[in-house]
Amino acid sequence: MRIDILTILPELLEGPFSHSILKRAEQKGLAEIHLNNIREFSLDKHRSVDDYAYGGGAGMVMMAEPIVRCIEHLQEQRTYDEIIYMTPDGDLLNQKIANELSLRGNLMILCGHYKGIDQRIRDRWITREISIGDYVLSGGELGAAVLTDAIVRLLPGVLNDETSALSDSFQDDLLAPPVYTRPADFRGMPVPEILLSGNFARIDDWRHQQSVERTRQRRPDLLRGREKE
Repeated sequence: MRIDILTILPELLEGPFSHSILKRAEQKGLAEIHLNNIREFSLDKHRSVDDYAYGGGAGMVMMAEPIVRCIEHLQEQRTYDEIIYMTPDGDLLNQKIANELSLRGNLMILCGHYKGIDQRIRDRWITREISIGDYVLSGGELGAAVLTDAIVRLLPGVLNDETSALSDSFQDDLLAPPVYTRPADFRGMPVPEILLSGNFARIDDWRHQQSVERTRQRRPDLLRGREKE
């Protein structure tokens, strides 16, 4: 998989992509993550990427020309399955979306700034719009990092134990059950006996029951979604 991220602040993303699972995925040759500086596609000597909004009002708007030039430069080299724009009014990111995007080959992610991007880009070039939550950040870079991590960790071979991702929260519209590790008794708080029994069928049943109960308590909306199926 190849992910191209379009940004005016590539340095914000260098840290997150240089460590842990994302770095491991690149070292294994399972994913390529490329940062593309939109300013390099500006047509003036000041490398401008924004201008005042037509109609007035506070805040600047990212111009169409540098962004589209960057998009088309990348499209000349390969075909992209999705061109994603990170925006507060996009589809709320969930595990289903991450699963779906992890099956793609090439993705492009555009990070907005200021009051957003010229609407004509959204109308013509963007194929999908995604939000990571009902709040506003200073730019789309952090959202792009979250989306990239959620996708790449699902690629076969990225995690040491590929079954680990299958038991994550939201994979089955359920929250993950509680987990424990050594010691078996920590300051008078013992691990549930069932987990020490060695009976893996009963352990699986217990974990499922715990997932359902935790979901019922914390995210009952997920259970309602299951009941509608």
